[in-house]
Amino acid sequence: MGKAQKYVLLGDATYPLQDWILKPYQEDENLTQRQLQFNYRLKRAHSVIENAFLRLKARWQILLKCDDCSLELLPTLVLACCILHNVCEAHDNPFNEEWLEGTEPIELPKPCQPAPAAMEDNRAEQVRELMCQYFESCGEG
Repeated sequence: MGKAQKYVLLGDATYPLQDWILKPYQEDENLTQRQLQFNYRLKRAHSVIENAFLRLKARWQILLKCDDCSLELLPTLVLACCILHNVCEAHDNPFNEEWLEGTEPIELPKPCQPAPAAMEDNRAEQVRELMCQYFESCGEG
């Protein structure tokens, strides 16, 4: 993009726009084609992330029952499962679709109202605009 960028997290409309949290443009009839494409790409990326977490929980179902382990052990347990999951995925270890039967996506509670505009970072709009330009230069996909 011609400018070094930090890593960013993906958020939805309820999060404040920050230079480290990308969120979609507010949906209305005034969005440009570029902004619509940005929102579409963000939504696609979010679905990839959801699918990855679903596969992680399906492969390592101990993550569904972490309520019986100590809080001190929990970060290590999650990290170990992530590492082992990535090793399995990298080595084409077969994923058994039947594992998904015990893991349905859980809708976690989210804020009902969008974050107040005062919480948004003005510099973040520059990051979002750079991403829009990048997505536009990549073409459809």
